[in-house]
Amino acid sequence: MQLRSTLVLASQSPRRRHLLELLDLSFVVIPSHVEEIVPEGLEPAGIVKELARQKAAPVSQQYSDALTLAADTIVVLDGDILGKPADAAEARSLLRRLSGQTHTVFTGLALAHPATDRLSMSHEATKVTFGRLSDEEIEAYVATGSPLDKAGAYGIQDFGAVFVARIDGDFYNVMGLPIHRFYQLLRSDFADLLQT
Repeated sequence: MQLRSTLVLASQSPRRRHLLELLDLSFVVIPSHVEEIVPEGLEPAGIVKELARQKAAPVSQQYSDALTLAADTIVVLDGDILGKPADAAEARSLLRRLSGQTHTVFTGLALAHPATDRLSMSHEATKVTFGRLSDEEIEAYVATGSPLDKAGAYGIQDFGAVFVARIDGDFYNVMGLPIHRFYQLLRSDFADLLQT
């Protein structure tokens, strides 16, 4: 699968880059450095779509002939959004909260093609259940540094995978890029740019 226009990934996430590479798509990485403003009064699905739109906007305006992809991922437990931990202490706290619980990972996608005045957004939600974590397991994982740059303080693609007892939904969504949802959005709203 290739596109007739340049695909721009407006993210510095190595995980999203890796997932696009799995699709054998040609793309360039132009990270969006926009200050994220979480809107009031939106459900999690609305929040991630709006944040993805915010990320896509400045990059797509610079590369108006390209198709810009932006994404945003949050972890939600008991109605609370668990973002990236500020430090090791917060990472420990988040992992203790997730221990033995089921949380939901939401990822919002935004695809922007200013040349044809198109913007499409969608989201995916995946339920993830953690086993019970010991303090020793939490300490060892936090010591790797991996939890510090991830929503919810874990990565399903690294050692954090051993904490996951069950997953209900799109695995790749938990990594930060729901591939099926992305493909469906391409096919439904940007079919003219697909070169198959």
